[in-house]
Amino acid sequence: MGYRLVLVSNDTGAELLAAELGCIGLNGSVTSVNDIERTVRTAVDAFGRIDLVVNNTGHAASGDLLALSDDEWHVGLDLIMLNVIRMARAVSPIMERQGGGAIVNISSYNAGEQPFAIGSVSGSLREALTCWMKLYSDAYGPKGIRMNNVLPGWMENTAGKRGDGFLDSIPLRRLGRMEELGQAIAFLASGGGTYITGQNLRVDGGLARSF
Repeated sequence: MGYRLVLVSNDTGAELLAAELGCIGLNGSVTSVNDIERTVRTAVDAFGRIDLVVNNTGHAASGDLLALSDDEWHVGLDLIMLNVIRMARAVSPIMERQGGGAIVNISSYNAGEQPFAIGSVSGSLREALTCWMKLYSDAYGPKGIRMNNVLPGWMENTAGKRGDGFLDSIPLRRLGRMEELGQAIAFLASGGGTYITGQNLRVDGGLARSF
């Protein structure tokens, strides 16, 4: 698709991958407004525009519903909701001026429609993210900016995190490949996805039982 990338991670991973791909890698945190704004400035200074943003964060704390502390919920809010909101604040004026853009948030198949206890913080806040994504799409669709969520199931990088037999719950009977997730995101960012906004796209091998 010809994208020129700016990668960000809270360790050296983005910088190492950037060196391999020949793009820009930054060390920063999605929970930091300054780091988000620095990332956006870096992209604009280097390329003059921002056509696509992919927001991706891991799961927050889980546990007994009433045992989770306020701090654990606030960490989840920073990682799952506020990072998307803060990034949207930073890039939306740029995308509006240039005539459009796309934002894809990597969420989870167990967002509120199919919650389970082990992902209580994640599931609750990712359902809230769906609500906010819908509201953003209403507000910024007329300005040519699209936002969608991609909801992966159990991917190959989660191997070993579930017990024996869990593949039986997946109709395709296998873990998802990372390139399959990437291709779904690429589709939403491509010309084939230009009439798609405000949607949750499941990439889960049929795992989720809700519609």
